[in-house]
Amino acid sequence: MANINGNAVIGQSGGPTCVINESLVGAILESAKHEAIGHMYGARHGLEGLLTNDLIDLTQETPETLERVARTPSAALGSVRKKASEEDCKKLINVFKENDIRYFFYIGGNDTAETANIVDELARGEDYEFRVCHIPKTIDNDLRETDHCPGYGSAARFVALALMGDNLDNTALKGVKIDVIMGRHAGFLTGAAALARQNETDGPHLIYLPEVAFDENRFADDVAGCLDRLGRCVIAVSEGITREDGSPVYTSGEKDSHGNVQLSGTGALGDYLSGIVKEKVPAASRVRADTLGYMQRCFPSIRSEVDASEARAAGAFAVRSMVEGELSSGTVCIRRTETDGHYDSEMFITELNKVAKHTKEMPAEFISESGNDVTQAFLDYARPLADDLPVIGRLGTGS
Repeated sequence: MANINGNAVIGQSGGPTCVINESLVGAILESAKHEAIGHMYGARHGLEGLLTNDLIDLTQETPETLERVARTPSAALGSVRKKASEEDCKKLINVFKENDIRYFFYIGGNDTAETANIVDELARGEDYEFRVCHIPKTIDNDLRETDHCPGYGSAARFVALALMGDNLDNTALKGVKIDVIMGRHAGFLTGAAALARQNETDGPHLIYLPEVAFDENRFADDVAGCLDRLGRCVIAVSEGITREDGSPVYTSGEKDSHGNVQLSGTGALGDYLSGIVKEKVPAASRVRADTLGYMQRCFPSIRSEVDASEARAAGAFAVRSMVEGELSSGTVCIRRTETDGHYDSEMFITELNKVAKHTKEMPAEFISESGNDVTQAFLDYARPLADDLPVIGRLGTGS
């Protein structure tokens, strides 16, 4: 496919992460290496900025500024949750023509991939050649086709450290502690809580995922059994847990423009689960619940360097693929590899419609037969993405 010459624009969409700016900077720096790209513009607040022509020239930023931004969590351009309509796409083409934009890069999750795909499909009828690439980002790790997503490793690290801290607290002052963790349809992030364990008695002792139907009585029995065995219980639960009929255990009923239902942002799910324990588990004391909420996404100085490196590589690969590749649109994916027996990865491009709107769930081999834990296979999958974790000191071990 022949190169096309013109400017590029990049935007960020959906929930921010610790490493989304690495992808942004990776794309900016890579664009400077290609004569086909004149200026790289940034759209403030993603699609909203594109529709209002609210663009900044990123080629004017110094290397020092870009590197500082790359190490800063959250979305430096600002984010958005907006689904493109047919009318939006017509406006978008006018903005592209006005600014001679021939390359569109959009960083985000499956809803962002859906927007990129809509833009790609609706705009193909216009007599204007351009290329569209989705750059993956999501802490939920729920994009199809890719082994994992930039953003997941750092959020998994945060969750593991948070649960490690909660387990230490719970060891000192025994009780029941419930932590509600993000994850609408996929339990990858909640499962990462298991990385906190360094001892067979360490929490989380129970893990509940959206992929397994939630039953209140079984939950109460699980907690009672854990208290019987250890005298305490630390629980990690996904905000997206559902009942046997598929209905969410808790939702506010609110929806965003992509139709996503708001789940546990208010802390109501944690309160609800605490109520079950207090009512049905007589041995329970000091029952508390926390909703980790948005803290999982952008907590400073907590990122995984593996995650950061892959995020930057994804941004750079997107630019190279659109300038030099055989596709006029696509999404970046990660393939897990090994180098000398150690974790490694490589990038590839696949079609947008394979990722747009769809979600991926935890595979069965990652979920324990009991339905309230993860397997060793999952730990082997997640551990290299979260990087090394602190080693806990213990008294009375003889070492």
